[in-house]
Amino acid sequence: MALEEYRKKRKFEETPEPAGRGRRRLRGQAASFVVQKHEATSLHYDFRLEIGGVLVSWAVPKGPSLDPSQKRLAMQTEDHPLEYAGFEGVIPEGHYGAGTVMVWDKGTYELEGDGAAAEQLAQGELKFKLNGEKLQGRFVLVRAGMRGASRGGKQWLLIKRRDESARQGWKPDRDDWSALTGRGLGEIAEGAPARRAAGRKPASAAAARSGRKSKVS
Repeated sequence: MALEEYRKKRKFEETPEPAGRGRRRLRGQAASFVVQKHEATSLHYDFRLEIGGVLVSWAVPKGPSLDPSQKRLAMQTEDHPLEYAGFEGVIPEGHYGAGTVMVWDKGTYELEGDGAAAEQLAQGELKFKLNGEKLQGRFVLVRAGMRGASRGGKQWLLIKRRDESARQGWKPDRDDWSALTGRGLGEIAEGAPARRAAGRKPASAAAARSGRKSKVS
């Protein structure tokens, strides 16, 4: 797990994305996760787990769900630096991933299952419990069998496990505001000021929702 591919794809003198310094969490500090809603060529959610000093990342077209019946396709992408968990803004046109990025959810996670996170990844099944502002409870990432193998092992399924936080029919656009600033995608694209301090919902969650703007890339 390294950041060579991430850095190779970006020109940091032209994009606001962090280059990353390879920092690691302090001993005893919980591992972090972040979900970033990304309006690029196609709208999707980037699901990222802190593993081995980087954010191991998956693009989830329909977004994560609290409904155990919904198995979400998750395509593994390049690892990102830990600093990327705080990135919210606009990637300029003409650059890799051009478009608006929102910190849709953030928090910590607890590893479940047998073995370290890297070992579970290699085996194709990663179990964990999320402690986020929107996503809570037990999840599993499962490599998608032969179809995943045919794509170099990059195709996974993100599945909510049945527990007290499961919600039938739940969709990610139910709480469509930034967990970092309370803004909607349109407000982020326009450079509007934050609606909230980190750790608090916006005064009006409905006010933070704005219609999807025309594609920026």
